[in-house]
Amino acid sequence: MTQWNRRQLLKSLGITTAALSTAGCGLKAKRISADGSEHKSLSDSFIRLSSNENRFAPSDKIKQAMIKAIDQSYLYTPAYYKDLKAKIAKKENVNIENVLLVSGSNEGLRLTGLIYGRHGGEVVTSAPTYKALISYAQEFGGSVNAVPLNKDLKYDLDKMESLVSHRTSMVFFCNPNNPTGTIVDPQKALDFCSTVSTNTMVFSDEAYYDYIEESDYPSMVPLVMEGKNVIVSKTFSKVYGMAGVRVGYLIASPQLVNDMKPKVMSYVNAMGLAGASAALDDDEFYRFSLKKNRDAKEHIYRVANDLSMEYVKSHTNFVFVKTGMHVHKLNKLMLAEGIKVGRPFEPLTDWCRISTGTDDDMAAWETAMRKIFV
Repeated sequence: MTQWNRRQLLKSLGITTAALSTAGCGLKAKRISADGSEHKSLSDSFIRLSSNENRFAPSDKIKQAMIKAIDQSYLYTPAYYKDLKAKIAKKENVNIENVLLVSGSNEGLRLTGLIYGRHGGEVVTSAPTYKALISYAQEFGGSVNAVPLNKDLKYDLDKMESLVSHRTSMVFFCNPNNPTGTIVDPQKALDFCSTVSTNTMVFSDEAYYDYIEESDYPSMVPLVMEGKNVIVSKTFSKVYGMAGVRVGYLIASPQLVNDMKPKVMSYVNAMGLAGASAALDDDEFYRFSLKKNRDAKEHIYRVANDLSMEYVKSHTNFVFVKTGMHVHKLNKLMLAEGIKVGRPFEPLTDWCRISTGTDDDMAAWETAMRKIFV
């Protein structure tokens, strides 16, 4: 067999010594193809306003905590769950036994969908909404009974409650809702979850709860502590900007936590544990993230107003805008301008979900919108 030297091997893998030499320093490493041209990933090639990520993260404190955790990455992580669970319990005003760590709130959603969808379980919800739990329920034999959102693009709680029957194994409530960014009246939300939980399990997806600016808007976590049949999911992916690290948690009764724990499919990694713990201590970055998100939403509102486009006031890190153009067509036109925006949400296909970004991101999005629609 021909013996290759190191340079030939690196060239065959599309890597150069120069590219490798940037690893671990402040410079961004470039991926170089064998022909010498720079290879760009999707995140390099496009401004991503499609996945509701926090473009300002991670903070220095989170980053340094994750880097430090690399030294312990040879250890299995469950033994180190206790410290993070204790911090979460303090934040949520619950007991540590009420906290189940999951690999991003998506795992918690899917795990719950699997459990409550088995054996033909029915999930009641409104649509469009976030589908992680719903799709898993269907994959494992469950059915979905979804009513349309109301005229304000909010969950229709009255109609949902009327659908709850002996066949219903769970009610799914995403508040704030993805993709619309809407919330329901606070007292109505509490009354609905409290009442319906006497007949079936209620799942409250609160991934975007941190972005709600209404004072004293209720989380459904206190209902868990009152002994109600309620599960709440939260995540470090949004305001803390740890989407790529995958850390989330469920708040539920100790019995439910113990029942679900053996069914969890993956562990939170060492870097995620350290980063999430640091995130809960980083109030400065938390406030900064909320401010920059607020600024970006105001930018989107302003452009939508200029273009006479309807939009929904958002309680998340994205804005749902009615462009009047099918989102498939808009996506192609925006991609041609170097920007990726949200996917279709049936039946609202002439609406587009636009994630918030940096000032430069929003300026580029505005330029593209004016080019396409003016």
